[in-house]
Amino acid sequence: MADKADDVAVGATRYGERNPLGTSAQTREKDYTEPANSPFIDGRELGRWSFWRAGIAEFIASFLFLYITIQTVMGNVRADDCRGVGIQGIAWAFGGMIFALVYCTAGISGGHINPAVTFGLFLARKVTFPRLILYVVCQCLGAICGAGVVKGFQPAFYQSVGGGANSVAHGYTKGDGLGAEIVGTFVLVYTVFSATDAKRNARDSHVPLLAPLPIGFAVFLVHLATIPITGTSINPARSLGAAVIYNRDHTWSDHWIFWVGPLLGATLAAMYHTLVIRAMPFSKNRV
Repeated sequence: MADKADDVAVGATRYGERNPLGTSAQTREKDYTEPANSPFIDGRELGRWSFWRAGIAEFIASFLFLYITIQTVMGNVRADDCRGVGIQGIAWAFGGMIFALVYCTAGISGGHINPAVTFGLFLARKVTFPRLILYVVCQCLGAICGAGVVKGFQPAFYQSVGGGANSVAHGYTKGDGLGAEIVGTFVLVYTVFSATDAKRNARDSHVPLLAPLPIGFAVFLVHLATIPITGTSINPARSLGAAVIYNRDHTWSDHWIFWVGPLLGATLAAMYHTLVIRAMPFSKNRV
């Protein structure tokens, strides 16, 4: 039936001809088995070293992420217009660190480094509830420690330049900030789903893909767009770590935005990927 070929033969004709641009998704030689959903609670994983090792990996990754990115933000404030890295440099620092850290930790914890990513994957039944709790706690503690180390090196300067804490910029409303965080996190989590989708690997095996690269690039692009609005969070742990160590009233008054926005964005991305993009099963015979 012609309608059954749509999910597989993207860019191909109904007669099996490959698209000359290389966009055909025919993979007759490669089987695909839909991975089972994760259980809500798997008590067995609590006794496995791999479970706790994954939490440690998330802690260290979040620690390093906050340390490097906040140092970059503060260094830009210290420098004059000619020597500072500017918005582009800050965006590269965030995107580049995500690329490096996801690459390093993907095989251990999945390389989430962000409670919104973990929450989105939980909604899609990719992680269990205990793992959700472990990851979020470790991510937040790692972020707090990372920001704390930055402040420990230069406490007076840290406080004077805002400590890399997120808040809604002057001239924007809280609604503007919330919208920016929702859309920005949607872009990130949607990219995570797409870049790590096993179905995509089977269907588009002719397209080489290093998952950390599009994820890091998505973070970079979102920062370019929203740094002037909120300083860009799209990561509740990043905002919490900086807010706890900086600890000023105006930062806390906006802090809810950097939890509600990312979690809503992650929810929308999980729904879109699960209910629309991945709604149809894939089989090598459906060509």
